[in-house]
Amino acid sequence: MSSLGRASAIIGAGTLVSRLTGLLRSIVLVGVIGSLGSQAADAFTYANQLPNSVFSLISVGILTAVIVPQIVKATADADGGNAFISKLFTLGTVVLVVVTGVATAAAPWLVHLVAGRATEATLALATALAYWCLPQILLYGLYAMLGEALNARKIFGPFTWAPVVNNIVSIVGFLALGALFGPVSTKATDWTPEMITLLGGTATLGIALQAVVLLIFWRRTGLALKPDFRWRGVGLGNVGRLAGWTFLMAFASLSAGVLQGYIVSEVAGLGASATVTANAWLIFMLPYSVIVLSIGTPYFTQISAHAAAGRDDDVRADIAQSIRTLLFFIVAATAAVAAAAIPASRVFTESAEDAQAAAMVLLAYLVGLIPLTILFIVQRTFYAYDDTRTPFWFTIFQCVLIVVTALAALGLREAGIIPLTSLAAAIALGQSIASILQTIVATWLLHKKIGGLRVRSWITAIGRFTIAAIPAGSAGWGTFQLLGGTTGWATSGVIPATLATAMVGLAVVIVYIAILAIMRAPELTAGRALVRRFLPGR
Repeated sequence: MSSLGRASAIIGAGTLVSRLTGLLRSIVLVGVIGSLGSQAADAFTYANQLPNSVFSLISVGILTAVIVPQIVKATADADGGNAFISKLFTLGTVVLVVVTGVATAAAPWLVHLVAGRATEATLALATALAYWCLPQILLYGLYAMLGEALNARKIFGPFTWAPVVNNIVSIVGFLALGALFGPVSTKATDWTPEMITLLGGTATLGIALQAVVLLIFWRRTGLALKPDFRWRGVGLGNVGRLAGWTFLMAFASLSAGVLQGYIVSEVAGLGASATVTANAWLIFMLPYSVIVLSIGTPYFTQISAHAAAGRDDDVRADIAQSIRTLLFFIVAATAAVAAAAIPASRVFTESAEDAQAAAMVLLAYLVGLIPLTILFIVQRTFYAYDDTRTPFWFTIFQCVLIVVTALAALGLREAGIIPLTSLAAAIALGQSIASILQTIVATWLLHKKIGGLRVRSWITAIGRFTIAAIPAGSAGWGTFQLLGGTTGWATSGVIPATLATAMVGLAVVIVYIAILAIMRAPELTAGRALVRRFLPGR
């Protein structure tokens, strides 16, 4: 547990700083080009999400699911995995270059695919920005390959700290946009080529420097990375077979996401659309990234090692321990974000009224935070056993549900049952419902595969945490009301909203921990040990 605690602390600290600077990046961007009802903001969101979408297809489909377990196994080779990793990186780079070139050439069609219901002006601006943003696919891919290799060699810090560089570069670029062309128009037709170049170029430069940072730390792996086009005889065929299922799985998820974005694009420039959804997801991902990734990633490496050694009992123990530890933190985070949904949303909007509309999207996403936490461990346990086919099927199940709920939301919108302004929230709620059902199915399939998952201990832990979270969340909401609520100081501006969010969250955490202490919850000991790793000198 000591090594896991240190690794979690390193990842958690880096992720926290990365996410906080990422939040600042988004706040600055909103201050420059707006969010709710801004054509410029929605156009940039669609353009900048394109490389992220393609990268997620590569990352989820190949890197996370396949590369880490394979590199862990390759370290047992006589050369420490050097030949395997060099060949793998060479092949990966070739694929990334080809994919990036094709995607950039297809920019107009890709933009229409994800935002086809938006206005012509918004689509034109999004296409112009996409030409600048799509080269990020190559840069994201190189960053991910380097980072996953570092993680597999138990060098966790650089991968989580490198995005800070990207965020700083972006903040500087966005401020320059505001200084040179301010006040920046939110209308797409008012944007000049110089404005487009500065915004798109800044976004891509940040990703490039993010990848360069990892190269600085590569020497610590002890591997001599070099181009090697001799791809036969080192097991890359097995990697390809494994990646086939995960690639199809990621493609299905991406397709479902594209449908969601396409439906929501009808609201682009009018209300809660792509930018509001992206910012709500950013807030949602803050606790997920800091808690789940920082604690779960070292566990994934350990589960992979135990699975490779055939130590199934240790894998079962890892699963139960990691899920209970993750839920201890994530339930508190769920209560805190729910209580602070309005002031947190106000940070990324221009008014208290806009914040209330954005908060509905955030709350809809928040329904799925706890099941996604469990799914993180369950899904990666399948990967540790080189089983990528089963995750494919339960992800397909989720995608079908996402498509059904998205089309249902569209049908309700066209029938006039839900207003246009609530379309994004309805789409987000459908995704959360799909995630809940997916997690139930995935857990059942993993139990059939290895048994002994100790699910009852998870349920018992969730019960304890919920008993503490409900009054804690109520205390947070009461704090928000004392700070002025939706019409007072807490939503009067970005800085007050930020401070109010922190105060509400603090109130939730204090009450949550106090109640669990009274209940003498056993998870407090593990939680305290992990938190102490973040303290100076620890």
